[in-house]
Amino acid sequence: MRILLAGGAGYVGSLLAPTLQEYGYEVSVIDLLWFGNHLPKEINVIKKDLFDCKKEDFQGYDQMIFLGGLSNDPMAQFNPAMNFIYNGAQPSYLAYIAKSAGVKRFIYASSSSVYGHTKGGLYDEESPAACIYPYGISKLQGERGAMQTIDDKFSVIALRQAIICGHSPRMRFDGIVNTMYKSCMTEGKITINNASIWRPIIDIRDVVSAYMRAIQADNHINGVFNIASGNYTVGQIGETVKEEVEALTEQKIAIEIKQIPDIRNYKITWQKATNLLGYEQKYKISDSIIELHKHIEEYGDLEQDSYYNVEVFKKMEEGGGG
Repeated sequence: MRILLAGGAGYVGSLLAPTLQEYGYEVSVIDLLWFGNHLPKEINVIKKDLFDCKKEDFQGYDQMIFLGGLSNDPMAQFNPAMNFIYNGAQPSYLAYIAKSAGVKRFIYASSSSVYGHTKGGLYDEESPAACIYPYGISKLQGERGAMQTIDDKFSVIALRQAIICGHSPRMRFDGIVNTMYKSCMTEGKITINNASIWRPIIDIRDVVSAYMRAIQADNHINGVFNIASGNYTVGQIGETVKEEVEALTEQKIAIEIKQIPDIRNYKITWQKATNLLGYEQKYKISDSIIELHKHIEEYGDLEQDSYYNVEVFKKMEEGGGG
């Protein structure tokens, strides 16, 4: 099977692509390489703007996975216009072109951020998507655009990913768990803005597993699927990171708790993905921290801009490269 990763040189793609290759899939990546190229040399990488792609670029592929776009709230808030273009319009366009090229399935990297505030309950895929921030709105637009292309010969699956953590060859420290780990290692403390709010978390290895399940799903399966490893309060996340880092380093880690309001407060259930795709979570936050710490010597300066998507994006904008 030939699989094309659109925007596949980022945090998730840099782990997903070699994993797919290990399982015998023929993998190609189209990416502008905003964050460099950390993929194995044997993977075919095409440096190209996805908006410049035509039907001919996608012919011969069986499935496409869209991993591109702007990846989090800080990037979306820095440039809302680009956020809506790359997260809303681009996946819709690519699904349309992929279908015309004969691709059989389009898998969209969506986000659980679309829920915004779940009012204390566990939200499933039928629950209201009520986010009022640019990132969550744009991800929902991308979903809906792609879903409009579904027919008997073209399947679309959107994975509403929890906040991703853990190690990747293209490393990031701008997600809550990875950020807390970085703070432990650089400052010896964790700062928690609001301990009571909920966040769904997923280890990047569980993300890769979810994409494998989506690729291998029956052709008639379509729709939106939540994926996560667990739901935690931010206070729980901080305590878990603190305990694991202390065990790994034998250094005492402090926690500073503030009371900063945040109306983004959501937790999700992924039972649908378990029932229809066979997805099963394997990793906990402590597992993610252990894996990060295994690679600490590779990271160098944890504060360098390359580990923070919005900082890379700002430099591109300033240099006229965006």
